Amino acid sequence: MDPLEELRSFLRFPSVSTQLEHAPDLDSCAEWLQEKLSLIGLTAAIHSTPGSPVVVAASQHDPQKRTVLIYGHYDVQPPDPLAGWTTPPFQPRIEGGRIYARGAADNKGQILAHILGVAETLREKGSLPVNVIFLIEGEEEIGSPNLADFLREHREELACDVVAISDTAMAPDNKPALTYALRGITAMELIVRGPARDLHSGLFGGAVANPVTALARLLASLHDDEGRVLIPGFYDAVRPLEPWESEAIDKLEKTLGGDAAIKELAGVTELCGEKGFTTIERIGARPTAELNGIGGGYQGVGTKTVLPKEAFAKLTFRLVADQDPAMILAAAEEYLRNQTPAGVLLEIITGHSGAAYQSDPNSHDGLAARKALAGAFGAEPLLLRDGGSIPILATLKEILGVDSYLLGLANPDCRIHSPDENMLIENFLGGIRMNKILLEELAH
Repeated sequence: MDPLEELRSFLRFPSVSTQLEHAPDLDSCAEWLQEKLSLIGLTAAIHSTPGSPVVVAASQHDPQKRTVLIYGHYDVQPPDPLAGWTTPPFQPRIEGGRIYARGAADNKGQILAHILGVAETLREKGSLPVNVIFLIEGEEEIGSPNLADFLREHREELACDVVAISDTAMAPDNKPALTYALRGITAMELIVRGPARDLHSGLFGGAVANPVTALARLLASLHDDEGRVLIPGFYDAVRPLEPWESEAIDKLEKTLGGDAAIKELAGVTELCGEKGFTTIERIGARPTAELNGIGGGYQGVGTKTVLPKEAFAKLTFRLVADQDPAMILAAAEEYLRNQTPAGVLLEIITGHSGAAYQSDPNSHDGLAARKALAGAFGAEPLLLRDGGSIPILATLKEILGVDSYLLGLANPDCRIHSPDENMLIENFLGGIRMNKILLEELAH
């Protein structure tokens, strides 16, 4: 079948892991993957978990060859808001050299490129230069809650020498890139409670603490005027950049032409953040405290003069290598409780966490990954520290004891998690070429 037709078929499954009504779609998508992996000549199986199934497929094992595990996920984000899509999110559309659909870049287009690369190698040569294991899960978009247990239970079956992942992006201007570091993440929600019910702001204003005002003060206390996080000990474990990392960042900034490309990509006129660091350093090499949502009081049209009974905010901390998410959460909670104004009560609900991850792009396997990207896309890849998070990377390292290398195929303007998510067709086809080169390079 034509590669694009196969991608269309894959993208038609509304495999949304965060919505329970899509559980049958996740099962059907896993079955499609198992059939596809079996048809190309691998031994494929679907494994049940307390959540969505995991698909594992493997080539015939040769003890004389190295083993490469290729990780990906078949679940996708919800398509909302639907009004933002030019065409329905699960009816793939090809236009202007791109394929549009939910999951096109994150992660169906990227993992299918690897599958088709293996298929082409088997068709052309009859065997693979390495042993290959595919591990494709259906819960990445909800934090992979069942994957760690699965890895522990199947450690022997999944034993490998290196992990290859394409779940990141190319560099700006769609230049090839090897992502060698990802930030970690930890989340919390704050609920500030005041009176037992909403009060008349004229009758009680000035006499009763306002939860919205208290929350605003709490959030403002997180940063100083130069953008530094004020939580004590927040930066203590931050690993300084190596000289080669500073050189790589300098090369990246020169290639991109400064901050202009980032401004354009973000749709802003000015960039801001922690003073004393470049934009690229702030995005990938520095930790942050970010406000992701806030609410409280009257939200409708016009004015309603209430003193609200409560207010809430959602926070995430993006962390870098050596920062412990649990320690950061504990330090943040202690700090915020100490900053809570009189007259209100603060409730803190902790959310998901994942450690930062960093590999060595100058190692044997790192250089192999760089050669594969260069061979597939015709240019030396840039080295990136990505500001995003893939929490399972640290778990893969802990349980399987091997490093992961991130060979991004998504175009920087792919709109992942947003309406009109898309993938450049050339990137998808280039990913097939890249897989074939990568397996040859990792064989040595």
